[in-house]
Amino acid sequence: MAPSDYLFVFAQAHEEFRVPELRSIAELHGFQVGFDHYATEDLDNAVKRPFMILRLREEEHARLLANRCILIKSIYELYAQGSTYNELHEANERARSLWERYIPDTSFKFTVIGYNHGLSQRRQRNVIESFAYMGFLGKIEMKNPDIMLGVFEEYEDGRRPDGCPNVDGEFRQTYFGRLVAEGTARSLIRTFDVKKRAYFGNTSMEAEISLLMANQTQAAPGKLMYDPFIGTGSMAYTTAYFGAHVYGSDIDGRQMRGKAKTPGIIRAAVQYGIAQRIVDLCTFDVTHHPWRCGGLFDAIITDPPYGVRAGAKRLGRKKLRDDRPLPQIPRPGPNEPYIPPTKPYELSALIADLIFFARYQLKPRGLLVFFLPTVTETYEEVDIQAALCEGMELVGNSVQGFGSWGRRLITIRKATTESYPPPTFDSAVIHDVASSRIPAHKDFREKYFQGFKKASEQMAGCCQTNDLVVAPNQRSP
Repeated sequence: MAPSDYLFVFAQAHEEFRVPELRSIAELHGFQVGFDHYATEDLDNAVKRPFMILRLREEEHARLLANRCILIKSIYELYAQGSTYNELHEANERARSLWERYIPDTSFKFTVIGYNHGLSQRRQRNVIESFAYMGFLGKIEMKNPDIMLGVFEEYEDGRRPDGCPNVDGEFRQTYFGRLVAEGTARSLIRTFDVKKRAYFGNTSMEAEISLLMANQTQAAPGKLMYDPFIGTGSMAYTTAYFGAHVYGSDIDGRQMRGKAKTPGIIRAAVQYGIAQRIVDLCTFDVTHHPWRCGGLFDAIITDPPYGVRAGAKRLGRKKLRDDRPLPQIPRPGPNEPYIPPTKPYELSALIADLIFFARYQLKPRGLLVFFLPTVTETYEEVDIQAALCEGMELVGNSVQGFGSWGRRLITIRKATTESYPPPTFDSAVIHDVASSRIPAHKDFREKYFQGFKKASEQMAGCCQTNDLVVAPNQRSP
């Protein structure tokens, strides 16, 4: 069957996440989405608009996407488009073979929607009447029609290029088609609303982002997921909701447990009806993990702590200055638990270690999905490529911008069937020796609290004395 054009109507949120989500869910169900109408360089601009024309081989594929993709509001079989109604109607006449089967006895409903501009009732009625040549003989049914026909007028963002308010009819583009499916997955944002959750913390991921991450893992029944920095479990709930089984761990068990007798993650999982899919929760440092074999998981999904609200830690002692004595650490009593010391886990080293760990623990074609904060001004694509290791390939990289910094949703696939040894978790040493470029996410915590000052500004804020650079708030030794 030849591919057909479909009009996708998107929610105006997280535009850069649309294409990765579409491709991920299409791959999960074994079909492809065609982006034939957009050259590679045009796709970045196309995702900023509320409508996209994409190609699918079967109408059922549209329903599968609408049922799972969080960013889809609706999908229409496209009959025509144009910059004027004359163009639209001419194109619609040429597409008669697509809609003439509905002429004899099909109940129908017309809707006319303006984007970036409200349409008056008179305007909507005039537009509907302009389609009278289609000659539908069926009953007009406003509640439960057999088919729903939609007209969309896309106006410029807020105002026309000359700054004046938008005017009826002076649109950028108009589209016409038949509704195939409403986007039912967006209702899950309310279902997983953090404020309504039985257990959450100050680092809990917002519902929409958690759902997008779950879609990137292609979560489905029969798959096993792992979150090595599970915290309060935000990603566990969404992946488990889609049918996957989830294993979680964290270096700080208090995040998983909370203060009640029943662990907080389990209480929230019961709330969502997915407690039976939480395989287990364990407290350990992922750099000292208990796994004795690799290739266990279909996907690893996580939001590594990067220091804005909670910094990453790993087991070990901090480096001490030579001029300071060793600290006196009292031994715990016989009835007291031993609490091992921890040290900071620098973000770029954590990410490199995470990718090596994923290569070891993922099944072939398994996916690693995580968020990576980067400094907007200094970020380059090579920052991600340089962190990859043999056998791992980048398949998704989209950003949620916050001005001077952003967090990137990274999806990496294990593209090999070879077995690799367990990681050594010494990527910090490897990076310092092998890389000449400092990635934009290195020492992100320090950059964040310094307000992402430029290197020139940081140098200007320092004074130089006897060839020694001293920060203003420090004393020279």
